[in-house]
Amino acid sequence: MENKMSLKEKSLVFIGFMGVGKTTIGELVAEKLNRDFIDIDREIEKEYGMPTTEIFKTFGEKEFRANEKAVIQSYSKQKSKIISVGGGAFLQEEIRSICLENCIVFFLDLSFELWKERMNLIIDTRPVLQGRNIEEIEELFHSRQEIYSSHHFKVITDNKNEEEVANYIIECLTKESE
Repeated sequence: MENKMSLKEKSLVFIGFMGVGKTTIGELVAEKLNRDFIDIDREIEKEYGMPTTEIFKTFGEKEFRANEKAVIQSYSKQKSKIISVGGGAFLQEEIRSICLENCIVFFLDLSFELWKERMNLIIDTRPVLQGRNIEEIEELFHSRQEIYSSHHFKVITDNKNEEEVANYIIECLTKESE
């Protein structure tokens, strides 16, 4: 079935490793473009009434991923949304396909060295990082890079603030629609 949405109507999806700034940048881009912002993890947390770490502990990753897929499927088919997906969402081939077909996918790329500086801010809220040492986290970081290679735009965020990244994304969209 052919997607009938125009480029300007397509939702934007932000992918990348946990803690790279998908939510922060997504909220800023949504504000600048006057679009609704959707954080998939927050939507799932609202549904369950608990944080993601508790969902993983109580129901397991398998249930979380199934719910994640359903929520992403729903939002990716809607027009003009800004969507931040969890760092592991693109592990599911079906999610990658849906997002790439229905939306414009931006990969927010941050070097591991700069990401490590953020690790202490996020480690307690990311169930996939729980109980891992730094070597295991680095291995996870690098192994996920391949799944993020499926995108429409790659945005290197090293040494850029949120405003610079958001403006760059909007500039990419402007050029693409010309």
